[in-house]
Amino acid sequence: MSVKGAPEATGTVDGTGLDVVVVAGTWHETITDGLIAGAERAVKAAGASHRIVRVPGSFELPVVAKAALDAGADAVVALGVIIRGGTPHFEFVSNAATDGLTRVALDTGKPVGFGVLTLDDEAQGIARAGLPGSVEDKGHEAADAAIRTALVLRELRA
Repeated sequence: MSVKGAPEATGTVDGTGLDVVVVAGTWHETITDGLIAGAERAVKAAGASHRIVRVPGSFELPVVAKAALDAGADAVVALGVIIRGGTPHFEFVSNAATDGLTRVALDTGKPVGFGVLTLDDEAQGIARAGLPGSVEDKGHEAADAAIRTALVLRELRA
């Protein structure tokens, strides 16, 4: 189904008037800072306003994302890094962040761009963080998805 006026999946979108909150964990600073920079590039290119909120780790992303959306943000971009270790901690945190962020989006009816990297090792994160030499820019992708979804929702509600 196509929504009249909805943004296309490619190209720059006009996010003027949107308030986007980027919620990012502080764990693994190099990768997280790359994700934040990518998200900021996407938000600025769309012309949306934004602010950065830092939380200790990925487990804390859902509650802060919900607070930001409840306070009036049009979209949240959730960024975090979870690297597999030798204990079940990886699965617990990955599931909690994913399920929690999904619930936030459904409960609020507002988009949450998912930029939580679940990795086997640090090299995978560096490759996806939008850093010089990276092959992907997951922060940019998550912000772009959140903005596009906010615009679709705006059109549907108009």
